[in-house]
Amino acid sequence: MTSAPAAADRALVEVVLPRVPGLGALYARGFAASARLAAAGRAGRAPRTLPDVAYLVAGVRAEADDLTAYQHLLGESASDVLPAGFVHVLAFPVAMALMVRSDFPLPLAGMVHLANHVTQLRPVSLGEVLDIRAFAQNLAPHRRGTQVELVTEVRVAGPGHDVSAGPVAWRGVSTYLAKGVRLGSERVADDAGDRTPFVPPVPTGLWRLAADTGRRYAAVSGDRNPIHLSALTAKALGFPRAIAHGMYTASRALAVVGAARGDAFTWTVEFATPVLLPGTVTVRIAPDETGAYDVAGWNASSRKPHLTGRVTPLR
Repeated sequence: MTSAPAAADRALVEVVLPRVPGLGALYARGFAASARLAAAGRAGRAPRTLPDVAYLVAGVRAEADDLTAYQHLLGESASDVLPAGFVHVLAFPVAMALMVRSDFPLPLAGMVHLANHVTQLRPVSLGEVLDIRAFAQNLAPHRRGTQVELVTEVRVAGPGHDVSAGPVAWRGVSTYLAKGVRLGSERVADDAGDRTPFVPPVPTGLWRLAADTGRRYAAVSGDRNPIHLSALTAKALGFPRAIAHGMYTASRALAVVGAARGDAFTWTVEFATPVLLPGTVTVRIAPDETGAYDVAGWNASSRKPHLTGRVTPLR
């Protein structure tokens, strides 16, 4: 299989949505579309390329109550500056709207979040009017299936909410994996032997996550993916218990870094094994000699990582 070109090499048709779509309706559409896509794949009629579309939503405003609830849950300080994880929450539904299109080639059901890379170039504050743009890029084979990147860009709106007038303040690239889905004959060799084994570092903290952690994050993010809500709904999708949302653990680590990240920074995270709920995560969040913060969370018993990442101030 030849990887699809990056968005910079594709002509994207920009489609303006009237509002940020609701995640509940998107999940319903996505799971229904997954069944249709599976049937189309068996018949050889499933799409094999990404939609050449970018979705735009103008005039988005954060709600103060939503920000406060997020800050309380994740441990962010009380401030009118939106945490980078909260900006992800605002932008995620626009990206997900692309993933439930009939011409999106990968099924939403069973999709795994592999990694996140955020570049924040300036603070985004409560009360600012935001424009959100999302598109998909880099459809590529993976040793366990097929992966894709969903890109979201957040601008502070210019005069008249002109989406092109304001500078990009925040850019996120989320990498997802459709396990077992092959869009062509190309396979990627398992590089497990080439990857550096995870060696648990000296811990700086311990998180004890209650059974309702997924539901509490869903309440502040709107992301009610069934794998996070209860053991019953998680088992229906192949998990022994509900699992913590990856962006919950990543955002909680970012909150620990706190003001040391500065106003502009990069924030990267790779997700490994899921955190079963209830569960305990041993963490290390500490600066190195450059002033960047290394992040790791792991299971102390199995010594397997849940997430690793890095927060790097840009100035």
